Amino acid sequence: MRSKYLKVAVAQISPALGDLDRNLSLHLRMAEAAAEAGAQLLVFPELSLTGYFVKDLVPSLALTLESPHLDGLKKMSRRLSIVVGLVEESADYRFYNSGVLLEEGEIKHVHRKVYLPTYGMFDERRYFASGGRLRTARSVWARLGILLCEDLWHPSAPYLLSLDGMEVLLGLSSSPGRGLGPGEKLESVRVWECLNYAYSYLFSSFVIFANRVGYEDGVHFWGGSEILAPGGVLLAKAKYHDEDFLLAELKASDLRRERASSPLLRDERPEMIVRELERILEKRDG
Repeated sequence: MRSKYLKVAVAQISPALGDLDRNLSLHLRMAEAAAEAGAQLLVFPELSLTGYFVKDLVPSLALTLESPHLDGLKKMSRRLSIVVGLVEESADYRFYNSGVLLEEGEIKHVHRKVYLPTYGMFDERRYFASGGRLRTARSVWARLGILLCEDLWHPSAPYLLSLDGMEVLLGLSSSPGRGLGPGEKLESVRVWECLNYAYSYLFSSFVIFANRVGYEDGVHFWGGSEILAPGGVLLAKAKYHDEDFLLAELKASDLRRERASSPLLRDERPEMIVRELERILEKRDG
């Protein structure tokens, strides 16, 4: 990390489905509140500018990275770094479910969702193109790894980002409540919290999980956003089911201590991984 600490905020919101202008206004209000609270980085959930079940609205809600709609957020990003979820339109007219880092008045990094779920209530591949790369974002504060919801259910994604220098993992999510787990928690809640804990521990990284709330098409989003320090230490936890605003301080000393005491990243062997993957792929193709 480039400073001794980083003050982060999570906006756990309920975006209005298909109402880009209303959601942009909400984002700017939350950014103003985060800046006044001293936050240096503000994280929103997946598809925070549009709502999740956009379906056939995708072309009308899509924004290019040069869209004037983003000018207000770019201006605000001179006061604090902002990560939002939106529908991105590429130069060749493809549409992506993207997470965007705005910083110092410009767009610094874009992650296009790699894994598009097409099971159960999900049908993303029908409306979106799949991203094809995983890179860390070189923020002025730290090396950020941005992933979107289903990406985090594939451990290879945060693993590759950790090899690329990730210090803070940002998980932007629109996770609906599903399944009955043990006790009072939904199964989706239990699994997400296990994933966040595991990634903070295995990759010796901070984890910022930004989930939305509200209802769309009869589907309930459960919230429960959280911020963890390396080693699975919970720093802040949002309410379940209701809008909330989280603040936490990420200390560089916590990152250093965990990586020194548990040097898992130092002992990784990516060259062996590449060799074994090539063997597996060759066997599969054969």
